Amino acid sequence: MIYLKNTKSNKYFNGCGDKIIKIKRIYDLPTKEDGFRILVDQLWPRGLSKDKAKVDLWLRNIAPSDELRKWFAHDSRKWKEFENKYKEELRDKKELLGKIKQAEKEKGIVTLVYSAKDEEHNNAVALINILKKA
Repeated sequence: MIYLKNTKSNKYFNGCGDKIIKIKRIYDLPTKEDGFRILVDQLWPRGLSKDKAKVDLWLRNIAPSDELRKWFAHDSRKWKEFENKYKEELRDKKELLGKIKQAEKEKGIVTLVYSAKDEEHNNAVALINILKKA
């Protein structure tokens, strides 16, 4: 599967017509354009009800381990190393990556939602990069 990034909309197209995986901060208002929303964080976002989050699937086990998350601490200087370590963790979680790909196949549009404030250095961005290479 090939993904191309459209930097203006943070969408990632796989080249198969209307099949799209994109990322979005969970605190941004949900829209119909989000399609099937998958939360990819281990912890539920603070101060957000399940009703307001409009999450269709919570893949908490696809999130980085507590150890990796705490080590990274959203320090952009550690980004490349974080991506590599996260990729290693995901080698044992291929069935969870498969759930994202299956949702894309069945639903067409999938949005991976995350709670981090840093929109460029977070597990959803790393996950998209890993999915592109899978």
